[in-house]
Amino acid sequence: MKKPGLFAIKPVSEYHEEAAGKHLVRALGIPALIAFGIGGIIGTGIFVLTGVAAAQHAGPAIVISFIIAGIGCMFAGLCYSEFAAMVPVSGSAYAYSYATLGEFVAWFVGWNLVLEYLVASSVVAVGWSGYAVKLLHDFGVPALPAKLTGAPFSAVGANSLQVHATGNWFNLPAVVIVVLATALCYKGIRESAIVNIIIVAIKVSIVVAVIAFGAFYVDTAHWTPYIPKNTGVYGQFGWSGISQAAGIIFFAYIGFDGVSTVAQEAKNPGRGMPIGILGSLGICTLLYIAMSAVLTGLAPYLSLNDPAPVAVALEAHPQLLWLTRWVEVGALLGLTSVIITLIIPQARIWLTMSRDGLMPRMFGGVHPRFHTPHIATLITGTVAALIAAVTPLDILGELVSIGTLVAFIVVCIGVLVLRYTRPDLHRPFRAPAIWFTSLMGVFFCAWMAYSLPNSTWWRLLFWSLLGFALYFGYGYRHSRLRRGDGQAALGAPQPASAPQSSP
Repeated sequence: MKKPGLFAIKPVSEYHEEAAGKHLVRALGIPALIAFGIGGIIGTGIFVLTGVAAAQHAGPAIVISFIIAGIGCMFAGLCYSEFAAMVPVSGSAYAYSYATLGEFVAWFVGWNLVLEYLVASSVVAVGWSGYAVKLLHDFGVPALPAKLTGAPFSAVGANSLQVHATGNWFNLPAVVIVVLATALCYKGIRESAIVNIIIVAIKVSIVVAVIAFGAFYVDTAHWTPYIPKNTGVYGQFGWSGISQAAGIIFFAYIGFDGVSTVAQEAKNPGRGMPIGILGSLGICTLLYIAMSAVLTGLAPYLSLNDPAPVAVALEAHPQLLWLTRWVEVGALLGLTSVIITLIIPQARIWLTMSRDGLMPRMFGGVHPRFHTPHIATLITGTVAALIAAVTPLDILGELVSIGTLVAFIVVCIGVLVLRYTRPDLHRPFRAPAIWFTSLMGVFFCAWMAYSLPNSTWWRLLFWSLLGFALYFGYGYRHSRLRRGDGQAALGAPQPASAPQSSP
C-alpha cells in the first residue's frame, strides 16, 4: 500500500478518540477559560509594547493600530472557535491544519507556534524583568548589576540583521520568573488555573484604575498631531507606521488562541471554547483601546519608549504617583500570568505533535500524579529561560508576531476548507458568513505580517528552514500516518464522528 505523502490528512475521528482519553484532567469551566484567555492577552501589550510601538511607529494613532489588530483577531477568533469546539484537542492550530491541509502544513504551523508560545514567554519575561528592576529601585532595594538585567547584544536598527554587544552578561530576573512559572505549570492545570484567576482579577482591576484615574489628566495636546508625519522611513509614523505598529502590537493579542490548547482540559469544550476565546478577546480589545488612548494622552508619545511605559506616563503627573507602584505590582503579576498561559499551550502542542510521531516520544509523557505533560513543560521552560536570558525585546517581539500571524492565516484557510471537504462533521459552534470571516481573517493577518520589518521576514525564513530540516530529519520518518500506526488518510472522506459528550 502506498504510504501517505507530505499532505496526508489526519482523520478528525482520531482527534475525537484522543479527546476522549483520560490522560489530562477536565478541570476548566467557562470562567476559568475566559480568565485563561485574559491572563494570556493582558500583559506585554499594555505594560510593555504599547509604549515602544507608539514612540517608534504610530504615535498617538497607536489606538488605530490596536483597532486594526483587534479586528484581525476577531475574524481569526471566530475561526479558532469553530475548530476548538469541533476538534477539542490540545494541538490548537497544528491539529486543525493536520485535519484540513495535511501533515507538511501542520508541521510548518506547529513549528511557528513555537514562536508564538515558547519565544513569546521569553518576550514577556524580558518585560517582567524591566518592571521588577524598577519596582525594586522604587522600594529602595539595592539594584542588581546592569550586567545581570539585560541581553548581551541588541539589534542595529529596525530593518537590520546586524547586532552589537551591549556589555551585559544575561537577564537574571527574566530567567528566575520563567523557572518559577514552569514549576507551577509542572504541578498541575488546576493549580495554574487558580493562580491565574487570582492574578487576572488583580491586573484587570489595576488596568481599569489606570484608565479611570488617568482619564482626568489626559492632555489632548499630546494627541496632536494624531498621526505624526512619516520620517521618510517606512514604518516610522504615518499610515505605514500605524500598519507596522499593528503588526508589532498584534503580539498583545496572543493568548486568546491559547484557550484552544486546553480544550482537552475543558469541562464542556463545545460550549466553553467559543465563549472563552471570543469573550476574552472582546474584553481585552476594549481595555487595550482605552488604555492606549490614556497613555498617549498622559505623556508625549516619544517619552514612552521605555520597558515600563505605563509607569513613565503616570510619573509625568505627581497626582498619579500613588498609582505607579500599584501598576508596577500589577504589571509583574500580569506578566507572570501571561508566562504561565504561554508555557501551558506550548507543552500541550508538543504533546500532540509527539503523539503524531512528529516530535520525539518523550515530549508526549504525562505525569502519572499531576496529569500534566511534565517533560514537555520542563523543556519549554528551560528553552524559554535561555532565550530570555540573552535576547533583546525588540527582536523577540517581532519574530513572535510573524510566527503567530502565519498560524492564524492557516487556521482561517483551514476552517473554510473543512466546511467543504467535511460538511457532515458536527460543529457545536459555526463561524458566521464563513467565506467573509475566513477571507477577512486572512486579509488582516497578511496585511499585518506584510507590514513587519524585512529583517523579521529573514529571521522567519531562517527559522522555517531549521524547522524543515527537523521535519525531514525526524518527523517525516517517524510520522504515525507514514508508519501506519494510525489511519492513513489520503484525502478520502472519513466517516462522520459522533459528537463527543461533555463530562
